[in-house]
Amino acid sequence: METSSEAVDSGSHLFAIKITGGQEKVVMNMLEAKTRLGGVGIQSVLLVDNLRGYVIIEAAAPNLAYDAVDGVRHIRSQLRGELQFSDIEGYLVKKSSASQLAMDSVVEITGGPFKGMKATVTRIDVEKEEATVVLLDAAYQLPVTVDTNYLKQSKTA
Repeated sequence: METSSEAVDSGSHLFAIKITGGQEKVVMNMLEAKTRLGGVGIQSVLLVDNLRGYVIIEAAAPNLAYDAVDGVRHIRSQLRGELQFSDIEGYLVKKSSASQLAMDSVVEITGGPFKGMKATVTRIDVEKEEATVVLLDAAYQLPVTVDTNYLKQSKTA
């Protein structure tokens, strides 16, 4: 079985297509319809939430990518050259938020009833993606277990 990076190296190439902001899903639907009709040599289309205004097309050759987007509304341009898999890998692989925390580090709680409060991390459960923190803003030490998605490293201690 091939891994993703091997699949990209074995004849498929990635191309970034600049589109009108907010029209990503519309463009994907149009490309899907065009592919179903046949004659278009694209293998996949990728929409990344954090990459507004762009869709990524996987095709065997640059001319196939150009042909696929020809005549599709909301497409502004195609970026020159091709993307490497490493360029988009960060968007595809979700990093565990628990692995980015360190013991005794100061964090800010970004959600829940303690939103906006600063705390010190006392325990991290990577499997459950939870951390036990001690609130710094409380009058006494109050340990609270919080989902790690609601914690971010504080810029000031």
